Order: sequence, then C-alpha cells, then structure tokens
Amino acid sequence: MPESDPFETVSPTECPIERDRVLAPLTTWKVGGPALYFAEPANPSELAFCYQFAAETSVAILPLGGASNMLISDQGFPGLVIRYADKSEQEDESEASLLLRAGGRTLFARMARKISLRGWSGLEWAEGIPGTVGGAVAGNAGAYGSDTASVVSDVDVFFPKESVVRRLAPDYCGFRYRSSRFKAEGPLHGFVVRAGFQLKRENPEEVRKRIDAIRDRRKAASPSGLSCGSVFKNPEGDYAGRIIERLGLKGRTVGSAQISEVHGNYIVNLGGARSADVLALIRLMQGEAKERLGIDLEPEVRIVGDR
Repeated sequence: MPESDPFETVSPTECPIERDRVLAPLTTWKVGGPALYFAEPANPSELAFCYQFAAETSVAILPLGGASNMLISDQGFPGLVIRYADKSEQEDESEASLLLRAGGRTLFARMARKISLRGWSGLEWAEGIPGTVGGAVAGNAGAYGSDTASVVSDVDVFFPKESVVRRLAPDYCGFRYRSSRFKAEGPLHGFVVRAGFQLKRENPEEVRKRIDAIRDRRKAASPSGLSCGSVFKNPEGDYAGRIIERLGLKGRTVGSAQISEVHGNYIVNLGGARSADVLALIRLMQGEAKERLGIDLEPEVRIVGDR
C-alpha cells in the first residue's frame, strides 16, 4: 500500500452481476468464450461491490477494457470479468498547459485525437491505438517513440483490501515497456479507475499535421480486418514483424486465423476464427523464432484461459 492519504473512502454499492456473458463481441479479435460472471461498475462503490462478490464466491477477477491486447480462451473465463464503465473527462486548463483526467473506460485513441485537434500536445502518438485509458495505463501503451508513462501525471487507483481510492504519482505505477505494476501484480493489488494526462499548448495546425501524419503512417502499415494490433513485443534491437517476415511466416493460416500478409506481427481473424486458431499461430511463430534464430518472442497480447 502506498503512503498517501485516501482520495476517496469507498462503501460498496450493489452492482448488477451477469452470468455466462459472451466475451467475443467485446474483443477486437472477436474470439473467446463466456465469462462465468460479468459486471460493468460505474463508480468505485460499485467496483468495491464486485470485489466483495468475487471474494464471497471465491473466483478470480479479470479487468476488461477495450480487450484490444487480449486473447480469451474458447472456454472463456471462469471468474468475474469487470468492465469498468466510467467514461467521464475533466479538464483543468491554463494558458500553456492542460491537465486532462479521464475515466478508465474512456476510449484512448478518440480522446487523444479530440484533445490534439484542439492544440494540446502530448498524445499525438496515440492516434489509432485501440483500447481504453485504464488498459493504456496498465499496459503502458505506446507507439512511435512515446508511451503512456511519458504523459501520465497521476493515477487514481482502487485498493480492494482497504476499500479506498488513492491518487498516486507515476512513480508508483512501475511503468516499463508495455507493462506496469497493475499488469504484473494483477487486480487484487489495485484497479485503475482514472488517469490524469499533462499536455502542453502548441499551434493547433502543427499538432494536426503530426497527428494526421501518424494516422497515415499507421494506416499504411496496419492490415485491415479483425486483430489485436501487435502480437509480440519488439526484441531489443529488432522488430518482431521483421523477424516473422524473415522466417517466411507471413500469410500462414490455422483455421480462419492468418498471420497478416501486410505486417508479420499481426494475426487477423478472416471470419469465424477460434481463439485456439490464433493461439496456434502464436505458438508457431514463437517456436520458429526460437528454433531457427534463437530469438524468444514475448507476447504483447495477454493470453487468458487455457494455454
């Protein structure tokens, strides 16, 4: 527990809990089985109720944002999936800077583009990145030489054991390449409910040029179709997509899943793919990279359920 005063003390308030909610439509790959339990708490009080429910029923918790970096097993998740619902945004503006605070469910790319087009700089790199604010913080989402850690000013975290929300500095988050302590330690050690972003004023036209250039660059490099974006983290000094192309694996299919012919670090659902098809391609890519090149490809996507 960090040494800071509680920003908010939370008393549980009842939140609807569903049974056997199908998760595939909520993921960018459109694959995966059902959640045993599913909830969409709107605030920390309802979130506290969800944690209480999970403890009483002895099930694990899986936070779900935009599910843009997650592969859920065909068998689903045998616990409680929590899809935090807060999309609110608050702004504290001065002449030269803006502190933007956004709820965990806020769509990250949409927020980034909207604020950038108003002349606030710092989030241009997030143009086109799928997922939510909570997921971006937990996974330290990044692109084009920048990342979430570089622009986060503070994070509001719900701690279930004490049932409090604390506003914490970025140092607490333990940010590293495509990860943070929230991803590494799991939801029992803290749940991101809101994040603050510190932005600076620039000429709106210059910011627009940068964000449009990033949009065009991403569009040219990204295949169309259902995917999670990059499957693997880039090994030090190289790119996962280039490694997979070097192995001659682009275009390889299992079932209705395909290693993209456009970008080797993407797997695309061609229509009707199963989670098992995607996982088989992931294991194929890892196996070939290790056997033929001695390279360990570490998934950027989180694999949930049966291995």
